[in-house]
Amino acid sequence: MKKIAIITGATAGIGKATAKILAANGYDVVITGRREERLKQTEKEIRNHTDAEVLTRCFDVRIREEVEQHLGTLQGKWKNADVLVNNAGLASGLNPIHEGDIDDWETMLDTNVRGLLYVTRTITPGMVQRRSGHVVNIGSIAGKEVYENGNVYCATKHAVDALSKAMRIDLVEHNIKVTAIHPGAAETEFSVVRFHGDREKAGKVYEGFTPLYEDDIAEAVLFTVTRPPHVNINELVIMATAQASASKTVKKNTIGH
Repeated sequence: MKKIAIITGATAGIGKATAKILAANGYDVVITGRREERLKQTEKEIRNHTDAEVLTRCFDVRIREEVEQHLGTLQGKWKNADVLVNNAGLASGLNPIHEGDIDDWETMLDTNVRGLLYVTRTITPGMVQRRSGHVVNIGSIAGKEVYENGNVYCATKHAVDALSKAMRIDLVEHNIKVTAIHPGAAETEFSVVRFHGDREKAGKVYEGFTPLYEDDIAEAVLFTVTRPPHVNINELVIMATAQASASKTVKKNTIGH
């Protein structure tokens, strides 16, 4: 029987790439997201290119009742998740703390922290009962370093880093693995969302160097969840070659993809 992986935020970017690579490597997948048409497109691509079974669940991880309704009521084999990839997350705004938009703050806190907690709280009891499972949290270099105007986003990703370490401590006695993967600059929808749909401004973030791409992180997820039973990858920090830190990137570096 194939293993089951649940991937949140699978409508685009890292989540979509992760769902596709796991489906191509022996997993049946539960994919979740807020945008139903995008979710259906991900499902279609997986079905067209793999033999994986796909279950879609359209909901918002920020709303606890929706998480419980859609993930807490999974039936049959789908309720026995082997892997949970907490990928749903975002940045909203890039303002100094004294000019921060409270709505942006609440969106980031609710998605990046509460959403991750709601999903984890719903799925991990089954893993504990089965004494088997692997939780992969997609963090960020912003969870390792704070950068100018990153304030609340960095705080949420520092929380993901701390929660990942805490999950590892709490769940190790139940034979459950926990991994945190922290990408640097990755050219996905991330900056488009951060700048509230301004694609011109978002595009400038990646000018002059070769950033990471969603497949780079998806491959890392696959690597971590396919280690032998006695091996746990606690965390990976993955950066573009041109990016030395959260705030240090060498421009005019066009190392090939």
